[in-house]
Amino acid sequence: MYDGSKVKYAIAVSKRLNLTLPDAVFDALERWADAEGRPTANLAAFIVETAVKQAEAQNKIPPPPQKKTEGR
Repeated sequence: MYDGSKVKYAIAVSKRLNLTLPDAVFDALERWADAEGRPTANLAAFIVETAVKQAEAQNKIPPPPQKKTEGR
């Protein structure tokens, strides 16, 4: 079962994303979510978050731009 206590990112506001999936992928995702007793959208969000963390760890995603400090 999903344990949200291990989430690395502290997110104040979540972003929404519309996603189109092939029927077979959605059906499998729905069965997976049902087996874990969680909403399908919650499982999909977890999968995406996990994939992004892995991609960052493998340096596949550039770091965010650094914020410029005032006066420079």
